[in-house]
Amino acid sequence: MAQKRSNGEGTLRKRPTGLWECTMMIGFQENGKRKYKSFYGKTQKEAKEKAKQFLADQMAGRIPAEELSFEAWARRWYENYRDQVSPTTYESYGYTLRILIDAFGKRKLDSIKAMDVEEFLRSQLERGKSKSSLAKFRGMLYQIMHKAEANDLIRKNPVRFADQMRNAGTEKRKEAFTLEEVQRLMQKLPQNRIGNSIRLMLATGIRGQELLALKPEGIAQDGSSIQISKAVKLVKGTVAIGAPKSARSFRTVPVPTAVRPYALALRATEAPYIWTGKDGTRPCNPSYFRDQFRQALETVGGVRLLTPHSCRHTYVSQLQAQGVPLETIQSLVGHADLDMTEHYLHVQENVRQEAAEKLAALFKTRVTA
Repeated sequence: MAQKRSNGEGTLRKRPTGLWECTMMIGFQENGKRKYKSFYGKTQKEAKEKAKQFLADQMAGRIPAEELSFEAWARRWYENYRDQVSPTTYESYGYTLRILIDAFGKRKLDSIKAMDVEEFLRSQLERGKSKSSLAKFRGMLYQIMHKAEANDLIRKNPVRFADQMRNAGTEKRKEAFTLEEVQRLMQKLPQNRIGNSIRLMLATGIRGQELLALKPEGIAQDGSSIQISKAVKLVKGTVAIGAPKSARSFRTVPVPTAVRPYALALRATEAPYIWTGKDGTRPCNPSYFRDQFRQALETVGGVRLLTPHSCRHTYVSQLQAQGVPLETIQSLVGHADLDMTEHYLHVQENVRQEAAEKLAALFKTRVTA
């Protein structure tokens, strides 16, 4: 009886000849039927090793692109992506992968063009998908095709040349604080835990979940940097500590000189976390922090009541306006890929023009790392 294996390992069975056969799906035929390939060995291990070598050859570009379907490549990419993100994020990406495979699975990898990507995104929009969903579809498709391009399986990544769905729905655009708002916040926020936390988020771009999971020792003794290794998560409504969003989210973030006193003030606590909850042992609930954030902005006045995540958008936007390379920004904020970094860049023209003169004045140093 055939033994089913997990995705990417094929199906094993022993033939009457005594040889072991490992059968894998490698794509689709012209008539739409699945295409399989078999590998043989004297032992189960030998048959499986031959199948694994075939997959490795695909990844290395040694299998001609015309033999490779989008689904075969996408599933292989997905398996390799497992080590780059948390288990929760990996599982959540499974839905996006299924949508992409439904759309492109039977297509030959090198046959997908920019127009095909645009038509796919437009069809999803017409089905009522939100702008954030479209961004996830486009982001994963970009990563899949980027890896194929890097392995010489396709000449160029079609997603890079596909138009954005700029009229995609009515979802509120993610916003960043203006330079004037940043300056007002830096000057007018109270010098307490929430005020100093907002200053730190504006000056470092750390996620709210990362701030809440931050222990005092996560801030350097001189306040010059922050070590990010954990993030707060809600599991069935209960606050839990887990790994940050992706492998790249493990990072050391520099703190501008002028902001270090606020970082040191946050560090000077006897509590186990900067934002310890009422039980005294775990971080506070993110909803409590959001309430505190909003109240602080209301107290300052003269600024829009944006969200904690807007601090991160502000940081990315101002770095980009200063001309900091995308690769550097990616490493500072812990984005898994450059496409996500580009998703954050929506700097208004007046911000671009004023950033060079005003950003240094805000923090008294350039955050370029």
